[in-house]
Amino acid sequence: MATRVAAGRAKYLAKRNPQRALYKTLFRNGMAEEAIRTEVDRFLNSKKKVLRWEFGLALSQLHHLGLYDLALKLSETLNQRGMTRRHQDLALYFDLVTKTRGIKEAEKCFIEIPDFAKTQPPYNALLKCYCEERMTEKAEGIMKKMKELRLASTPVPYNLLMTLYIKTDHPERIPLMIQEMKTDDIMLDVHSYNLWMKGIAATGDVSGAERVFEEMKSDGQVMVDWTTYNHLALIYVEAGLFDKAEVMLTELENRINDGDLEAYQCLIRLYGRTGNLVKVHQLWQSLKPVIPMTQLNKSYLNMMRALADLNELPNLETCFKEWESLCETHDIHVVNVMMEAYAKAGLIDKAIDIQNHALVRGAKLNSKTHEILMDYYWKGGEFVSTIKCISDAVSARGEGTKWVPPMEIVVSLMGHFKREDDVDGAEAFLNVLEESGMKLGAEVFEPLIQTYAYSGKTNRLMRRRLKMENVVVSDETDKLLDIVCVE
Repeated sequence: MATRVAAGRAKYLAKRNPQRALYKTLFRNGMAEEAIRTEVDRFLNSKKKVLRWEFGLALSQLHHLGLYDLALKLSETLNQRGMTRRHQDLALYFDLVTKTRGIKEAEKCFIEIPDFAKTQPPYNALLKCYCEERMTEKAEGIMKKMKELRLASTPVPYNLLMTLYIKTDHPERIPLMIQEMKTDDIMLDVHSYNLWMKGIAATGDVSGAERVFEEMKSDGQVMVDWTTYNHLALIYVEAGLFDKAEVMLTELENRINDGDLEAYQCLIRLYGRTGNLVKVHQLWQSLKPVIPMTQLNKSYLNMMRALADLNELPNLETCFKEWESLCETHDIHVVNVMMEAYAKAGLIDKAIDIQNHALVRGAKLNSKTHEILMDYYWKGGEFVSTIKCISDAVSARGEGTKWVPPMEIVVSLMGHFKREDDVDGAEAFLNVLEESGMKLGAEVFEPLIQTYAYSGKTNRLMRRRLKMENVVVSDETDKLLDIVCVE
């Protein structure tokens, strides 16, 4: 009897209607975070069985929405209930652990894997975490270990490292990686070629990127797809070669399917940067009818950025109002685009109005929101408001993320404190900078010391502070320390 019941249950699960799948259940009441959390808790309390494919889709969607803690909770609960985590699942799992608990916890998860099971997927997963956290030394260290174990035999780890080098402004290292791949007979894939082009272009060699493109087309093992034309178009846009960019964008259009939202969004954004408003609107009208609710915020965000690039404020306002009438969740990233456009146009009251409206609608302000206002106030010489925005931006940063103010603004504000002989204001500002995780150098400490000296105030611990921060000041400022550091 029990066997027949189990067999019947297995048969039912195998034939489960996709419309009743887990990801459909979790998002049946919309994309609002509160509604999703309620559905996840309801599912976990029900102890219902799910298939691996529907679990995977639900997990990916939660990750896409930035609900990392919820995705991790779902993953770990189902793992405890018997849905064993496979090696190919580790990249996403390590990423969720890193984003919610920190990179040290991800390292701990890796260490707990038995040595015999530490194959390519676990190593690639940890390497991906290091690269996304921009931990170059650790990333290179684990890559070295993978080579020793002969686990760096695919393009994946090389692509991860090359992506890291681009993000950390070291594109000159990419040709060396490509040469190493060729020497070790590791086949370049589309992503490898795209990164190679991007790295070459980042050094200012557009012709070199074109040569890489020609080599890619002649490589019989690689099929050029729309992403390559997208990369080359972006290279041309950033070089100001708009005619060449539009040729690549036309090629891109010819290689995409009608339902490929990502490709359409890339087209819209790049046509916006070439100044082609007609094409932007044409593509948007084609895309709008097929946008699923799960992609609504992302699609409108992309379109609004294109309109912002074109300085199309009236069209941008229309698009924003349309989005507000359709959205289920008030995405602060979309609001920020509208706020920034208003601030650049000098319409700061409108920017603040939509910020307040976003709060009423349940949006959570992020560092960028405050940065927009910071930039406006700083340019207008409103230093008190600028400092408040910096403090708010530091407080608003997400868990595991970093935000620091631009050095130009920091130096400007330290100069303001010096002119005002405002030691207390300068020290309070330094506390905010330290909280942000910003490395404090001579650019900050020299005006601080001068502020103390010119205001007639002392700080006997100043030399010790400089030593602890490993800061060396100029000879002129060093002489002022004799005045400042008296008992």
